[in-house]
Parts: sequence; C-alpha cells; structure tokens
Amino acid sequence: MRLLECDYLVIGSGMAGLSSALYLSRYGSVAVVTKGQMSESNTNYAQGGIACVILEDDTFEQHVADTLDVGGGLCDEDVVRRIVSAGPDRMADLAVMGVSFTETSAVDDGFDLGREGGHSMRRILHAGDITGRHVEEVLLARVRNTPAITVLEHTMAIDLVTSARLGVSGENRCIGAYLLDRRTGEIMAARAPFTVLATGGTCRVYLYTSNPDVATGDGIAMGWRAGARVRNMEMIQFHPTILYHPQARSFLISEAVRGEGAQLVDAAGRPFMDKYDPRGSLAPRDITARAIDNEMKTRGIPCLYLDIRHHTREFLTRRFPNIYATCKSCGFDMATDLIPIVPAAHYNCGGLDATVEGITSLPGLLAVGETACTGLHGANRLASNSLLEAIVCAHAMAEWVRQQPVPETFARAQIPSWHYGEAVPSDEAVVVAHNWSEVRTSMWDYVGIVRTDKRLERAAHRIRNLRQEIRQYYFDYLVTSDTLELRNIADVAYLMIRSAMRRKESRGLHYTLDYPQLNELAEDTIIEGRESADC
Repeated sequence: MRLLECDYLVIGSGMAGLSSALYLSRYGSVAVVTKGQMSESNTNYAQGGIACVILEDDTFEQHVADTLDVGGGLCDEDVVRRIVSAGPDRMADLAVMGVSFTETSAVDDGFDLGREGGHSMRRILHAGDITGRHVEEVLLARVRNTPAITVLEHTMAIDLVTSARLGVSGENRCIGAYLLDRRTGEIMAARAPFTVLATGGTCRVYLYTSNPDVATGDGIAMGWRAGARVRNMEMIQFHPTILYHPQARSFLISEAVRGEGAQLVDAAGRPFMDKYDPRGSLAPRDITARAIDNEMKTRGIPCLYLDIRHHTREFLTRRFPNIYATCKSCGFDMATDLIPIVPAAHYNCGGLDATVEGITSLPGLLAVGETACTGLHGANRLASNSLLEAIVCAHAMAEWVRQQPVPETFARAQIPSWHYGEAVPSDEAVVVAHNWSEVRTSMWDYVGIVRTDKRLERAAHRIRNLRQEIRQYYFDYLVTSDTLELRNIADVAYLMIRSAMRRKESRGLHYTLDYPQLNELAEDTIIEGRESADC
C-alpha cells in the first residue's frame, strides 16, 4: 500500500482547507486531499462576501452584538469576540495573497461594503457577487505555487486512523487517514502528526439544497466515527432565497440582494415579512425561511418572490453581474420582473466540537470551517460570518499547531495496509442510488424547516434501517466514492435527528411545533464520538 508521510494532512479544499494549508506550510510539509477538483467546494459558490468591521462608525462590539442576537443564545461570546476582532488582520493577509474586493466608484472612497440580513451596518467585503470564487482562485494559485504543499485531487478520505484502533498503548490520537483514488480505485494512506478536517458542510443530506454535490458531511462523519465529539447538529440553516426554476436548481440569490433593498413579496407584489419581524425582509435567515415556508404552505403555492425593481438595470448588472445573468438566462430580468424563490438547506451551524484553534476532543485531529462548531454561529449563523471564521480559525490553528511537539504515541503508530476481506466489486449500484434518494427525501420531509416529534421519529426509524443496510453493503463490496458518500450522509443524518430529538424547545434554526417555547437556559446539544470502524 502506498503511504504518504507529511507533517500536516489537510482534508478539504475550500477556504478553510486552503487557508490552513498555506498557513501550515510555513512550518512543515502539507498534503491537501480533495475528493474532486481543487476548486469544487462550498466556498466557490459563496456569493455574498466576508463580514468584517471596516467603517469608522462600525465597531467590533456592534458586529459581536449582531452575531449574538442572531445566534439565539448559543453563541460563545468570547469566541465571537476573538473571531470578529481578528477579521481586519486576516483581510490584510488576503490582500497580500492577491484578493481584491470591490471598491466604490467614488475616488478614494474605500470598499463597496454590502449589508445583509441581521447586520446593523454595512460591513460585507465582496468581489462583485462571486466573492467565494474569487477568493478560491487566489488561494488555489498560491497553494499550487507553494513547494511545501502536495495536492491530491480526486482523492477521497475513507476513514481516519487512530492509535487506539491500531492497538497502540498510550493516549489515543489521530495519526492520519486511509484514502481512495477515485480514478483508479487504489487505496492508500496518509500519515501525519496532525490531521485537519476542512471538508465543509452536510447539506447534500437534504433533497433541496444550495450546496454542491461534494457537501456530504465527510469530515463530521469521519471525525465522529473516530471518536470526536459533535455539537448542535440539529442547527441547519435554510437559505430563504434559492432561485425557483428547473434550469437553475440550487442557484442561490445572495442575501446581499435584500441588503440592497429587495423585498420579499407574493405574486401580486405585496410584501409579507413585516407581519413576521419588524426588520421586514432584512430579518435573519431562520425567521425569513420559516416565514416563506409558512406562506407557501398556508397559501398552497410553490414559491414566493424577490422584488428589486426599484433599482436600475445598470446598478443591478454592476452589483450582481452573475445573479443578473443567471436570472436572465432563466427568463427573468431583475430590473423588470419578480424573481421566484424558495428556501433550501444551506449551512450546518453544528459540527465537530472545536475551539477557535480547531482543537477537537480527539488529540491529533483538528477541524476548521463549516466542519467545526466553534461557538461562533450558535443557533443561527449571521450572514457572511462563515468565510471570516474559515480564515481566522485556519490562522489560529496553524499558530497553535506549530508549538506542539510530535507525541511519542504517533512515533509508535504505523498504518497497516488496507484489509479488503471478502469484499467483491458491486453489481448493484442501484441500491446506492436508491438509498441516497431515501436518505435525502426523509430528511427533507421530516427534519426540515419546521419539525415535530412524530416527524423526527419517522426519520429516525428510516435512517436507522438505512444505516444498517449501508453498513452491510460497505463491508460486502469494494469501496467506491459513492458508497463512502452514502455512508457519510447517513451518519450525519443520524446525528442531526438524534440532536433534534434531544432539544425540547424552539431555538434559532431548530423550530418544533411540539415545543414552541424557548427554554430559560440555553444549552448545547452534545453527542460523544464513537471509536468504532463499523458504527
């Protein structure tokens, strides 16, 4: 079996993964593993921007207050303050790397800052309406030109390897991972004193989502199976405004559109958000998504609309060139037409329980970005805080890791060759496709924007049976990327359902008809990790 040795193993190639690799490359050799092309990540689809205090009349305390207000009582205030206050320095890092944010048309007037739902000020740095794509391209170029970084594209992590799993005495720690070359089927391993999970989110577990196909919760599932603790997995953010059109499924209409004055309206152009929240169409995402969901269900309609017709075509094509062009290709002119929208699963506010430095409950394993739950987002993420968290935590993680010695346990732990057992090639790929569909449909129907105990029980029953079937399939047949993704979405579905069933209240993104009240004490939902290869 081929074995890759490195100082730092980074799994994932979005902003969190690439930033981690670049910061870590200052201190040793880095291997970046990504299951598709390097550019395929949630970051690449992020339209809005990065929240950061820039204006003189804005303050860190205001940004902190906005984040805490939206977070529904579950934010860790110290974490919020650390990440928010580190923003300007990390934006300076991006500038040095070559990231350029859109500036105002006025001479010497600084950045063209956007405003989004939940923010009390304009503080969103953006590159047109393709911020994520621009940042990803710049970071990718830097990674490819850094000699200390080795990149393995089309390579999927199968499972983490721990010293306890190998029977090595001493403190249990992560020592690397088994990897699958998706093009050849070869199984190899990577061994490193520190492994960083930056695999992004989980929202492909839902039937309707803004996320790309790669967002199958791989890091969270692998980390939990290896023994790492997870936190607040019930907190799934549904983006209120996904373009409703068969040709543009999963295309997100950025929060920044509402930040520029767009109103949520019905087919007759009548606004409806004021009856749900005094902030109207600039209410936070949890409130907005529930309002749209309620309007659609009570009226029996398939979608609602965004109205930004008060702006000129010139403004719209300059501020939202990508969104304007996509809407136009679907037959909607933003300057003259209403834009049909629906909510869809968008962001996982829970994840592997981690500090700002990415430290998890499993030594040797770190988590950054959407894979981690640091306490920044709480029960609901404030718009454009995610890319901020990704780079701030990547930097903090690298600075912490460089001070850590290589433990003696790692030196004694060697990764054995992959054991194929009695596995044979599968001739029943239809089973994987069917199970994939059943997981996603069950999650959408029963663990969506509005939940009940009965819906959660139905979901739990279906997912329990599916995980048993998937487990048997995993051991009977040779490993494929489709099987691995199916196994991972089934595991994160289980964690989401189990977490949701524990929360007997409605808080932030978790809204249940059976417990509409807010408990006096805000508590995290914690599920301990499982040190088992077949859990």
